[in-house]
Amino acid sequence: MVESSENVKVEQEYTAEQIQVLEGLEAVRKRPGMYIGSTGPRGLHHLVYEIVDNSIDEALAGYCDKIDVVILPGNIIKVTDNGRGIPVGINQKMGKPAVTVVFTVLHAGGKFGGGGYKVSGGLHGVGASVVNALSEWLEVKVCDGEKIYFQKYERGNAVTDLEVIGETEKRGTEVTFKADPEIFRETDVYDFTVLETRLREQAFLNAGIHIELRDERDPENIHKKNFLYEGGISSFVEYIHKKRSLDVIHPDVIHFATENEQGTASAEVAFQYNDKYNELILSFANNIHTTDGGTHEEGFKRAITTVMNEYARKLKFLKDSDKNLLGEDFREGMTAVISVKITEAQFEGQTKAKLGNTEVRTMVQNLINEKLREYFDAHPDVTRAILDKACQAALAREKARHARELVRRKSPLENASLPGKLADCQSRNPDETEVYIVEGDSAGGSAKNGRDRKYQAILPLWGKMLNVEKVREDKIIGNDKLTPVITALGCGVGKEFDISKLRYGKVIIMADADVDGSHIRTLLLTFFYRYMQPLVEQGHVYIAQPPLYRITKGKKEHYYAYSDEQRDRIIKQLDCKTDIQRYKGLGEMDPEQLWETTMDPERRIMLRVNVEDAMIADETFSILMGEKVEPRRQFIEENARYVQNLDV
Repeated sequence: MVESSENVKVEQEYTAEQIQVLEGLEAVRKRPGMYIGSTGPRGLHHLVYEIVDNSIDEALAGYCDKIDVVILPGNIIKVTDNGRGIPVGINQKMGKPAVTVVFTVLHAGGKFGGGGYKVSGGLHGVGASVVNALSEWLEVKVCDGEKIYFQKYERGNAVTDLEVIGETEKRGTEVTFKADPEIFRETDVYDFTVLETRLREQAFLNAGIHIELRDERDPENIHKKNFLYEGGISSFVEYIHKKRSLDVIHPDVIHFATENEQGTASAEVAFQYNDKYNELILSFANNIHTTDGGTHEEGFKRAITTVMNEYARKLKFLKDSDKNLLGEDFREGMTAVISVKITEAQFEGQTKAKLGNTEVRTMVQNLINEKLREYFDAHPDVTRAILDKACQAALAREKARHARELVRRKSPLENASLPGKLADCQSRNPDETEVYIVEGDSAGGSAKNGRDRKYQAILPLWGKMLNVEKVREDKIIGNDKLTPVITALGCGVGKEFDISKLRYGKVIIMADADVDGSHIRTLLLTFFYRYMQPLVEQGHVYIAQPPLYRITKGKKEHYYAYSDEQRDRIIKQLDCKTDIQRYKGLGEMDPEQLWETTMDPERRIMLRVNVEDAMIADETFSILMGEKVEPRRQFIEENARYVQNLDV
């Protein structure tokens, strides 16, 4: 394995003079979304990432191998590392201690001059000051091997001078902060699972770094996780397959790494194939998850396609007259992690979702071109297993194409292509239309009669829904349970999905509030996530919330309850004899009841489905809808305590 740049200590000294100042801090509190993406849960957790990223940068420079992240009572965050400690000397340009400059001046940090850090992940000096600006208060302690320094800030401003509060032989930085409720009005409560996922990811990407996460909000029930992976991103791939209980088609993770001659960039890739049909490629640049890919991902995909087509011909999987296989064929069932570290990373957009460095594309491409050929020559059995899977994927792709063409030939006119059971709405404006996907004909009948025909469409489904987690796309095209959904929405499926053709702005799943209804909802959500993902990502999918009880007082006065607790509360408030009806299904509700409880926009309750973290969603669907029972049982047991409204 080639030694990559994260293992080489930066030789230049890290001093107060290396803290370079670019501009002030005024705008952060006025427009926090520009710096952390949002002021919702995602932005709240982003504060933690920014402070941790600074500690990770110390680790990349070779000076830190232990990071502790603690959630304290009151949702206070404390991050401690054993790095060099932020410089405490006076920065001559600002006339203040360097640590004060780092926390109070935007774009101040040791990452601009090139001397303090070789590669870095955080917001290039923005991170610490932005977290400070968006915190009700923040405290920093710095140990420099001799003294312990302390300073406190409130909403971005220093309220104490930097002072010495003790002596120590240790080195490192401790940052403690409380997110400002004036900024984070939606919530200031941290999700342990979200932090766990991100910190585990960082431990995989930085082999040998020990990260500990502790939740001390309940002193009698402290929750702790430790992450330390010597195998780096190879361990990451193994973890994904193990977590999702996926069977692999070759035993070892394929891993390659390289570094350029100047030592300014390094790249490593790790991948392995499983026997399922979804591809999962996770790419990172300077430890930042590039969710929209970029040049490193492009180089990987191009080289994989080139080399594997070459070996498909060499080993006679393809005849001379056959067309090359497509990249998607070679990526079916692939789990891959791509990690590059580069001195001058160029990201597209503030959120850094896409890498733009063109030289990285060439670097990754050359790495795969050289190393994969060597690997295939040395491992013929693995090569044949991968190529055989790719050929099966190509056959399925052709079957899916023929099935799509057949569907198109059968329905040349738009109106004729709509499913027969669809009761369409009058409006054609997606901004105001919505379609209810309803379980069963009886519920569909009530919904059709109770709806507002101008903008509400009803699509009844019946029979057992297909579990798309267990089949390829060719089995989905033409499936009699899914075709009505595909044609009604009008935007295609899989690779041909086009969100601009969506016929309804809201796609509402309306199923019974029981186990069967939950199963149907999960099957539909799995289908939408796997084959119409933008539908979920852009917030078009909703889950209707029908009531569980109808409580009648006298002959005319009635109330609806959506939980046992609400039922009991209503009965207590009425304080008289009532008649209680428990709805066993939507079919028991007449059109008027269904309208006033579940379909009237003025009174209904709906849940919008969103995907905060695509990797967590991907993992959840794999576990819940996969073939293995044990991981599903374990998942349900582990998460049962988080369920608030469960009706069986």
